[in-house]
Amino acid sequence: MNESEFNLLADAALDKIETACDACGVDCNRSGNLLEVEFDNGAMIIINRHDINKEIWLAAKSGGFHYAYRDGLWLSQRDNSELFTRLSELFSAQGDAISW
Repeated sequence: MNESEFNLLADAALDKIETACDACGVDCNRSGNLLEVEFDNGAMIIINRHDINKEIWLAAKSGGFHYAYRDGLWLSQRDNSELFTRLSELFSAQGDAISW
C-alpha cells in the first residue's frame, strides 16, 4: 500500500471513530492526525495515524497498540485484535457503549 492509500484508509478510520464518539456523547477532539477521546471519569484514549509505519496507534491506560491494515481490517501487530473491537472493549471498561 502506498502512502496515499494509507492516508485515505487511516483518515476514514479516524472519521468513523470521531463520528461514533459524537453519536454516543463521549468527548472527542481531533487535531490533524491525532484523536483524543476523554471520558467523564477523566480516562483518555489517544489514537493517531503513524505515517512512517503505516499504522494507527492507540494508547489507553491498559496499554498501547499498533494497528496495520490487512485484509480489509485494522489488525493489531501484537495480538491480532481488530481496532474497532478493541475500542468497543475500552469504551465498555469506562461504562460507555459505542456503535459502529
